[in-house]
Amino acid sequence: MLYWFFVKVFGPIARHHLGPSVSGLNNIPREGGAIIAANHLAVIDDALIPITCPRMVHFMGKAEYFEGKGIKGKFKKWWFTSVGVFPVDRSGGSKSLGALEHAREIIEDGHLFGIHIEGTRSPDGKLYKGHTGVARLAFETGCPIVPTAIIGSRELQKPGTVIPSKGKTKVIYGKPIPVPKRLDVTHDELRELTDRVTREIQSMSGQEYVDEYAQKVKARLKQEAAAHAADESH
Repeated sequence: MLYWFFVKVFGPIARHHLGPSVSGLNNIPREGGAIIAANHLAVIDDALIPITCPRMVHFMGKAEYFEGKGIKGKFKKWWFTSVGVFPVDRSGGSKSLGALEHAREIIEDGHLFGIHIEGTRSPDGKLYKGHTGVARLAFETGCPIVPTAIIGSRELQKPGTVIPSKGKTKVIYGKPIPVPKRLDVTHDELRELTDRVTREIQSMSGQEYVDEYAQKVKARLKQEAAAHAADESH
């Protein structure tokens, strides 16, 4: 894999441009599987974690990244595969569960798995309700969860922006939350652990919390924008 090649070669460039400071590196387990559970403010979040974490972190990526046609599509697939990203179909059901199964194998093989618990980027910079997949993975593997706060990335890369501005960001790795290996967990237990991770992230990031899934908010905003555009056309 070319993960470390990209981190070593492009990392200094990214650090110069994004100016990340980092704290809590001692909270990242030196060996063994663990989950890096972070908030999600901008696309560059998936660069900030690799260039600040001393261990390789595997991530999920939208399936669309791996399905493009032609030279550009093949390059995208090669790029994401090379840097430890694997596809997830976000339509739900068995397709999404397949990605979680792959994530479980990564953790059980002793690697770090990174996940954005909100499931998508925040539409407005606030912290949204976390999905329980992170808790399920932790219970299935008995691995610790490292709550991780990313700060400042949205200011450098506004929604719709491809190339981020130069500035300062921060990544805070919180104290690991130990999770026992259990297969008989209830939905309430999954929700309780997920909410605990979310609270830890919020305490470090200082974000306002919204008890709603970001995907639903984005869908609602899209509908409102479409309705407004329709009204304007009449």
